[in-house]
Amino acid sequence: MMYNEGTIIALSSAPGSGAIAIIRLSGEDAISKTDLFFKSKSGKKLSESGGYSISYGDLVDNDEIIDEVVVSVYEAPHSYTGENIIEISCHGSIYIQQRILSIFTNAGVRLASPGEFTLRAYLNNKKDLSQAEAVGDLIASESKEEHRVAMEQMRGGYSDEIEVLREKLINFKSLIELELDFSEEDVEFADRSDLKTLLNELESKLSSLIDSFTYGNVIKEGVTVTIAGKPNAGKSSLLNAIVNEDKAIVSNIPGTTRDAIEDVTNINGVKYRFIDTAGIRETTDEIESIGVARAKSKIDSSRVLIYLFDRSDITENELIKEVKLYLREDLQIYLVENKIDLLNNFDTDTYKDNIKSLINKKSVSFYRISALDSDLVSGLKELISKNLKLSSQSNIIITNSRHLEALNNSLKAIESVNKGLKEGLSGDLLSIELNEAIINISIITGKIDIDQDILGSIFSKFCIGK
Repeated sequence: MMYNEGTIIALSSAPGSGAIAIIRLSGEDAISKTDLFFKSKSGKKLSESGGYSISYGDLVDNDEIIDEVVVSVYEAPHSYTGENIIEISCHGSIYIQQRILSIFTNAGVRLASPGEFTLRAYLNNKKDLSQAEAVGDLIASESKEEHRVAMEQMRGGYSDEIEVLREKLINFKSLIELELDFSEEDVEFADRSDLKTLLNELESKLSSLIDSFTYGNVIKEGVTVTIAGKPNAGKSSLLNAIVNEDKAIVSNIPGTTRDAIEDVTNINGVKYRFIDTAGIRETTDEIESIGVARAKSKIDSSRVLIYLFDRSDITENELIKEVKLYLREDLQIYLVENKIDLLNNFDTDTYKDNIKSLINKKSVSFYRISALDSDLVSGLKELISKNLKLSSQSNIIITNSRHLEALNNSLKAIESVNKGLKEGLSGDLLSIELNEAIINISIITGKIDIDQDILGSIFSKFCIGK
């Protein structure tokens, strides 16, 4: 059964003026409505052209030519939404875009809601729910890894994995329920040892998918790197050098940076969020104190800490004492000595060895730079990228918190079934827990009816026109 709430229209290219713009229609009347205004140079109507055809001509309103356009035709069901689709490629003038939208809305075509094209694709079974969500992730992708994961999900690799799990659960549930139909005859259709093997396999697979969320979240949100240290250590200069932009104000006056300044850059296909913070020191200045507190808070929530220091302004013991405050198992720390271009006759190796031996943590690395030397700054970025253990045991990566919740609920249900099996739980109770697992897995791909509020929340995050 096809979803149909009239014919919709939207600008599908980026808003604003440009070389060209694309306006898209979807719905049963998309082709016939366009024929009202489009005059092909060949004299042929779009309804006669067939699907997957392109026509060149004029878009006309009451004999007034609005623009010369190219019109692409996609006939149902062989289209993105499963409905008739028209794509009008016009010149990118804002006036032309608005005029085209106006003539169609005056002809009874409705302006599309955010994500409505993709919502129709889901409701018309052209995409499952996880694939539809991946479309939004693909549009929002800002790094190579984000793009790769979104493409994999949109092409159905994730859905296929979930569907295999779902089918196995359904098959076993049906056998257990068959046993219930013949309960008086004391027969066993579902081999309990096979069920136990399956449950162990499912637990392992679900756990692997859940564990992949940590990696997936890093890909989606980026790796947070806090740059901290005493005032005038060169933190703002380093941030500017890393992002290759004058993002932060640089000054010789201590306490210039009073708030966290953030920017994003890509390193080897992964998004990194670098945060410049207020210089850490004891201060009576109320505003600067807030900045120092925020700096420490950013360190607490970071994956990587660059502790920048000027050797002439801090002793070994002070440095070690400061860094030990931030030691955590999940925090990679880089002690980065800055302003090496100003140093003469310093025994760097001995200095480094002393610090490392006193801290004695594998998670702490030592590096020397001048924030003014682009090669040394690039070397630091490469070191961070190389050392950061970004990996997942699963080929399928979870990036969506809705999916994570459903997988966690499925795992809990599977664990309950496994426990019930060991305790000799009756078939009807096992069936209930299996059903709970099936429902939660099905929620991911939308194989069961999804609450309209949930759908509204998902697709409202999409841009209009997609």
